[in-house]
Amino acid sequence: MRIGLYPGTFDPITLGHIDIIQRAMALVDRLVIGVAINRDKGPMFGLEERVAMVEAECAAIQARTGGEIVVHPFENLLIDCARDVGAGIIIRGLRAVADFEYEFQMVGMNRALDASIETVFMMADARRQAIASKLVKEIARLGGDVSSFVTPPVQKALRSRLSASE
Repeated sequence: MRIGLYPGTFDPITLGHIDIIQRAMALVDRLVIGVAINRDKGPMFGLEERVAMVEAECAAIQARTGGEIVVHPFENLLIDCARDVGAGIIIRGLRAVADFEYEFQMVGMNRALDASIETVFMMADARRQAIASKLVKEIARLGGDVSSFVTPPVQKALRSRLSASE
C-alpha cells in the first residue's frame, strides 16, 4: 500500500490545500493529512477545530476518489510523523520560488534523517498559487471577501471566529 503524508498547519484549510489533496490521491492508496500543532505559529483555530475542518473538507474527496484519507495531528519531527503513519512519501505543495528554497532545505534534512522516505513536490494549480492561509486570515480580518480562497464552511468558521474576537 502506498501511503503519503501531506503535512501542514491548515489554519485554515484553503482551496489550494484541497487542490493538492485531490491530486495527491492519484499518487497514493492512503493519504494522511498531518495537521501540525506548531504553537510557534499562533494559529487562529485550535487543533481540534483544524482537524475537524480538514476532516469535513476531505470527506467528499474521499467519497469521490474511493481512496483513504486519514487526518493525523502531530507535534514531532515531520520525518518521525511519516514513520509513525507508515508513509513512504511526503507530499509538499509549492506556490512560488520562495517555497522551493525552504522546501529544498527541508528535503535535505529529512533525507539525512531517513533516506527511505521520498518527498514529492506538487505545484499548486495556477488559479490557486497565490492562496496562503496567512493571507486568507488577514483578508478576512480586514473584512475582505475570501470566498474564492476557501469553501463556504471554512468561510463561515472564519467569520464566526473573527466576530467572537471583536
